[in-house]
Amino acid sequence: RTYSSSETEGQLLNSFVQYFGDSLGRKIKRMPLIEETVLPGDSLLTLPVVIIGNGPSGICLSYLLSGYRPYLSPEAIHPNPILHTKLEEARHLSIVDQDLEYLSEGLEGRSSNPVAVLFDTLLHPDADFGYDYPPVLHWKLEQHNYIPHVVLGKGPPGGAWHSMEGSMLTISFGDWMELPGLSFKEWAASKRRNIKSDRVMPEEIACYYKHYVKVMGLQKNFRDNVYITSVSRLYRGKDDEDRSQRNEDISRQHLEMDDGQKSLIKRNWEVRGYQRATDGSHVPFCLFAENVALATGTFDSPGRLQVEGEDFPFVLHSMSDFGAAISKGKLRGKADPVLIVGAGLTAADAVLCACNNNIPVIHVFRRRVTDTSLIFKQLPKKLYPEYHKVYHMMCTQSHTVDSNQHSAYTSFPEHNVLSFKPEMKCVLQSASGLKKILKFSIALVLIGSHPNLFFLKDQGRSIGHHSNQPITCKGNPIEIDPYTYECTKEANLFALGPLVGDNFVRFLKGGALGIARCLAIRQKKKHELMESGDGGGDGVP
Repeated sequence: RTYSSSETEGQLLNSFVQYFGDSLGRKIKRMPLIEETVLPGDSLLTLPVVIIGNGPSGICLSYLLSGYRPYLSPEAIHPNPILHTKLEEARHLSIVDQDLEYLSEGLEGRSSNPVAVLFDTLLHPDADFGYDYPPVLHWKLEQHNYIPHVVLGKGPPGGAWHSMEGSMLTISFGDWMELPGLSFKEWAASKRRNIKSDRVMPEEIACYYKHYVKVMGLQKNFRDNVYITSVSRLYRGKDDEDRSQRNEDISRQHLEMDDGQKSLIKRNWEVRGYQRATDGSHVPFCLFAENVALATGTFDSPGRLQVEGEDFPFVLHSMSDFGAAISKGKLRGKADPVLIVGAGLTAADAVLCACNNNIPVIHVFRRRVTDTSLIFKQLPKKLYPEYHKVYHMMCTQSHTVDSNQHSAYTSFPEHNVLSFKPEMKCVLQSASGLKKILKFSIALVLIGSHPNLFFLKDQGRSIGHHSNQPITCKGNPIEIDPYTYECTKEANLFALGPLVGDNFVRFLKGGALGIARCLAIRQKKKHELMESGDGGGDGVP
């Protein structure tokens, strides 16, 4: 191998040639790493796929791109007779090689993405009806289906699961958190971990994901401690004149030359960022990709009320900050209650945490307690008793029922926060317009979180269902083709997981299936073109 003189031990991606050289062919001359001051050149390696985010979405996509293929098990009978008949028609083909639109037609589930529902019912048949049927799939590693790729993440494989509050149980069953090919229960048993219930703690899930990458042989594709600063288009053709004008017109596949001839423009992505070294220094990098997959999740940016005083240091926006305040004794001996804003499960976790530490709570939320869209309405009482305990308090210990606001818990349904005051007071307004001022010891705003896509142009606003609005998992997810997960407004850019509305691990795996099939088809066409003498260039177009 030939290495450039700028490469030093510890720099990002210093083993790409070693891992990917044989797959990408003789054109590789250098590492896909350049200093920030170096201009892009054709001699630099272009990877077929760069995956941004190393949580369960990125891990599952890496698994499929590494050549693992799902087939219908010989003895399997799916409880859905229509789907089973379709599966039998092409039993000799892997699911990746079948028509996903045909297979998913008519299926219903708790995801709006049809491939997510399809893959979930193959991995967990009739799970929503309470059944614990085994998967109808078995997996084969087919090396010839490997597509070179790299997964970039801020921390170890598992993503945000490594930073979640460790004292709370996950909302989903452990089995629903598992990834293809490795049973969570079997892994827990092999590690002699005492799983006391079907629901497990986030730290168990984080450990499972980290182990999954190792046991499946995916480590070579993963790079940790990586922070992305920009992802942008590159346009390269025969004539480099008016490059800036070309960059503005990303929809044009061809450019009109001076002589009236058309020249095909090769569309690549440039991914820039830095890797944090062990000594804390930042090592900048720049690499190129034919395709980029966004798997960042939505845990990056906590939701904000956007009200006066929200930036005061006593107004927190995460459970980890709240837990730190408790462990440091900041709330010990405080007479004033903690103010918790929000009506989701994280807010409920905060209520439970405060109650367990004998801290009085004022709980403020905008909805009525009878609102059918409250998450508590969707959770069976027997499986989620602690959350129904919180919901019971929300309903029965309202400020209208108990005027004594110094009790252990008081709820304020249908109230909005207008402002926070420096003397640790909060101004609330009811649905009728009545204002109240409450004193508190610390405020905790837990109203969801949003993805942080700052590295994309306009923070990705142009690729959502509603253009020019921030990307959110519920109100404005990234708009994708439902079967390939490619962004409808940006070719060769894919998204999966919470970014497209699939917040549960059991459904994000469908995104990996859709992307893997799309790229496999394109790779096959690429090879056919190359064999016929019409192809060229690196990677998957």
